[in-house]
Amino acid sequence: MFNKMIYDISKPLSESTPVYPGDPPVRVDRLSDVASGAEFTLSGLSMSLHAGTHVDAPSHFIAGGPTVDEIPLAPLIGPALLVDIPNPGPITPEVMKSLSIPPNATRILFRTPDTPDDTALDAPAVEQLVESGVKLVGIDRMSIATTDRETQVHRILLAAGVAIIESLNLTEPPPGEYRLICLPLKIAAAEAAPARAVLIG
Repeated sequence: MFNKMIYDISKPLSESTPVYPGDPPVRVDRLSDVASGAEFTLSGLSMSLHAGTHVDAPSHFIAGGPTVDEIPLAPLIGPALLVDIPNPGPITPEVMKSLSIPPNATRILFRTPDTPDDTALDAPAVEQLVESGVKLVGIDRMSIATTDRETQVHRILLAAGVAIIESLNLTEPPPGEYRLICLPLKIAAAEAAPARAVLIG
């Protein structure tokens, strides 16, 4: 494993981190600093749990659903396929078919075009993913879903126990097969949590 490439696919958290419209901004407060003569450096952090790279739990959209500290970690660790979405726009079943995704792919990460449009999964596409047995879906956008299908897409995936990772940094690794490790912070009773994610391959 140590002779293989390790790609950090997490986005850094800072006060310049983009957040979902309406969410509070990331705020990092330096409470004490050795550079200013303090005995130690200490910082505080305030943010939405959906800022930067994060994992959504079922309770994000499903009342009474498991919270992020209750979800199984197995779907977040294992073989993963990184695919490129060639054109902007909704990721439909037709787009999925053009990607030639192997039928045994259980974790799929979508790299989208670097454009400001609404490129994300639509409801028929995620229904297809659930039917094929996918365990995890990740994307480099703030949301896995197109804006007009936000609730529907999340509920389809989360009700089926499919793990969701949003705001991945997929600029460096080339498309292909990897081993994914993504561990969300164990925040009690939370509907999401920041995560550090890596691809090994």
